[in-house]
Amino acid sequence: MKKIKYYLFVGLTLALTLPVLAQQKTYCNPVNIDYGYTPIPNFSEWGRHRATADPVIVNYKGDYFLFSTNQWGYWWSKDLAKWNFISRKFLRPWNEGYDELCAPAVGIIGDTMLVFGSTYTGEFTIWMSTNPKIDDWKPLVDKFAIGGWDPAFFTDDDGRFYMYNGSSNQFPLYGVELERKTMQPKATRKEMYLLEPWRYGWQRFGENMDDTFLDPFIEGAWMTKNKGKYYLQYGAPGTEFSGYADGVVVGDNPLGPFVPQSMPLSFKAGGFARGAGHGATFQDKWDNYWHVSTISISVKNNFERRIGIWPTGFDKDGVMFCNTAFGDYPTYLPDAKEDHLKSRFTGWMLLNYNKPLTVSSTFGSYYANNAVDESIKTYWCAASADANEWIQTDLGSVSTVNAIQINYADQDAEFLGKSIGVYHQYKILESLDGKKWNTLVDKSQNKTDVPHDYIELAKPVQTRYLRMVNIHMPTGKFAISGLRVFGLGTGEKPNAVKEFIILRTQKDKRSAWLKWSPVDNAYAYNIYMGTEPGKLYNSIMVYNTNEYWLKTMDKEKPYYFTIEAINENGVGLPTRIQKAD
Repeated sequence: MKKIKYYLFVGLTLALTLPVLAQQKTYCNPVNIDYGYTPIPNFSEWGRHRATADPVIVNYKGDYFLFSTNQWGYWWSKDLAKWNFISRKFLRPWNEGYDELCAPAVGIIGDTMLVFGSTYTGEFTIWMSTNPKIDDWKPLVDKFAIGGWDPAFFTDDDGRFYMYNGSSNQFPLYGVELERKTMQPKATRKEMYLLEPWRYGWQRFGENMDDTFLDPFIEGAWMTKNKGKYYLQYGAPGTEFSGYADGVVVGDNPLGPFVPQSMPLSFKAGGFARGAGHGATFQDKWDNYWHVSTISISVKNNFERRIGIWPTGFDKDGVMFCNTAFGDYPTYLPDAKEDHLKSRFTGWMLLNYNKPLTVSSTFGSYYANNAVDESIKTYWCAASADANEWIQTDLGSVSTVNAIQINYADQDAEFLGKSIGVYHQYKILESLDGKKWNTLVDKSQNKTDVPHDYIELAKPVQTRYLRMVNIHMPTGKFAISGLRVFGLGTGEKPNAVKEFIILRTQKDKRSAWLKWSPVDNAYAYNIYMGTEPGKLYNSIMVYNTNEYWLKTMDKEKPYYFTIEAINENGVGLPTRIQKAD
């Protein structure tokens, strides 16, 4: 009887033959893993919610291992697409009451993986494993005496082993060499780097980088070596902000001295999923570099966060870069040696930004348009989690659909900590006319937790209407922060921006006001910037506006800018590069 009511309510004619989903060649941030819920009740004053941050990915024996804060376990993957969760609480054997792995350090010595969690007390075990795919761990050091918050391990080419740590708005990052077998420090810790917000605008604290309330925090150290140079990375200025980013300082020795790169390394202040701080850099099976870092939501709590992965690398001059342009659009997974200065973006555009929506019901003020406003902070919520709740998006015209991303939101969630065996179930139906419907995606039998589900179609579909029908929620009401449809429209690409003005503030050269003439057929713009005309490595995607107040610059260097317009049909030509002294 429930099935009959379900189909009568939806009023659909379903095709008998279901499409086959693609072998996944792309991904879309935030990473779709079974994020746990915050394990601490007083962090959930505005409702229980998923949360993790401070990620580390290491390539170990040809597989990728992902660790992050407070997940009561970790993940491994063969391809960076499908992640397998290994349940484990890294308990200290002499204190069964402790079950947190916060901002972990993960290192490789020879054929052994090491894991260590943040601690100020010096009483946390360093764990070791040669078979982490089956939760096979034992203590290397029962009590790591010197401890460290936000630690990171680094093994140099000569076998020498180092630890970096620090998380403070008063003190710098520190580094120390450790004896490989005993983990005893070979000397006292040495100061590595302290933030310089008086010079680098992006290091200023606050959502608007205005230095209000607190001084900026430096945290999340990570070390990468490339062609004899040492690249010490760090997160700043605060994990709750859209401008959360990873910076980098460069030296000739693992303990410095270091010289800062002017611009942040991983920076994603615009778009759907914002923030790219406190992360780690790793190499794939073809030695391409990637950077994994923290995405900020910060709605139900300042520490409500997710994880993103971006192509990274080093240019011919040794400048480290991270490509976050179109960083929350479909991106190609690694499958060969690539030049990450060239975009891994698929070219599949967002088809339903601020397009008409209809829904089965609405709870409170969580209105339908929140699901297509390109903000992960806002969401639509149905009145219930019932199997007959649905949301329908109109692309405006028949378009080519390649992929769909479904971002669930937490409303009235009941879980606390990690719950195994939870899952989402739904169907997505498509129609050319809004009357005759075909099943496009059938996840009615799904038994996995997919909070940011990403569906790459095996064959593109020509359609106009898409309807997502809820079948099962793991907890809480049926709520969506982003129903995002990707592909190509049938119209013209946007025109080039005709007038682009950069007004750098002379009183404070860390800031500039950017303004441009709007393009009639554009819904968004990418602003690219850098300290050299051939190195525009930072970008910001802005929607539905023709101005931006930029506060990220190095006050002592000139900057170069260009801008391009974006719509459902592609990307317009960039403007000529302009200099701002």
